[in-house]
Amino acid sequence: MTLLLMAAGSGSRYGKLKQFDDLGPKEEFLMEFSIYDALNNGFDHIVAITKKDNVEFLKEHLSSRLPKNIKLDVLAQEINDLPEGVSFKGERIKPWGTAHAVWTARNVIKNAFAIINADDYYGKSAFESAANFIRNNRDQPTFGLIAYTLKNTLSEHGSVSRGVCKSENGKLTSINEHTKIEKQTNTITDLDSGTNFSGEELVSMNFWVCQPTIFPFITEYLKEFISDENNIPKGEIYLPFAIKEMVAANLIDVDVIPSESQWFGVTYASDKDVAVSELQRMTDNGEYRSPLWDND
Repeated sequence: MTLLLMAAGSGSRYGKLKQFDDLGPKEEFLMEFSIYDALNNGFDHIVAITKKDNVEFLKEHLSSRLPKNIKLDVLAQEINDLPEGVSFKGERIKPWGTAHAVWTARNVIKNAFAIINADDYYGKSAFESAANFIRNNRDQPTFGLIAYTLKNTLSEHGSVSRGVCKSENGKLTSINEHTKIEKQTNTITDLDSGTNFSGEELVSMNFWVCQPTIFPFITEYLKEFISDENNIPKGEIYLPFAIKEMVAANLIDVDVIPSESQWFGVTYASDKDVAVSELQRMTDNGEYRSPLWDND
């Protein structure tokens, strides 16, 4: 089983490359705790997508820590990595979004795989759920979303973007993106649309279980997207949007798997203290060993 980590973000609100910030008790990256939890649930192939300038650094960092029997691929998400015959005119600074980041791994992933953000903590039981879902669907490959309760995914330090999910009979029917959700005194509100939430809604935190069939779909998605010159300067294709289109076209079903796991992230610099404190608390409680990796 493969775990793909998206680690190519720029950390504009955080103020630095948060994927490589030393948050653990022994200066571990946040992604290392996710990798550790994944390995303990049977994942044996790690794929990290990052910027070209960070590939060698991240490969060396993870290679020195992971058990030797774990396959590791560290790949660069690059603007010019596009479907055959596709090119664009004009100026483009950053890559094409999270769906494109996933597409970067098309040549190294051949079976069902899980996808997470490298700068989020998802919790042990979430990886158990993902692993069991993959094992239980080997004969009938399907997609899955490990979903979290909205009220448990907010930041005390500013607004967040969340994909609010709707489902029917356990199957995902839609994801509506809300880009400025904030916890206020008595409400949880999307400040852009004015939509209020109870806090019990299930949301996507970009923890997906996907099949390799997503790669040819993103290929066609990219072709269409880049053919519109208005998308060239700053447009991005987001993974939830790609999956949403696959669902709408009846190409796939997506099982919604509610997670009881703790989640936290580092959207803002002030979120760091919470992350450091929580990782230390869980280590002190024996949930993680310290140092996290012991390859002697």
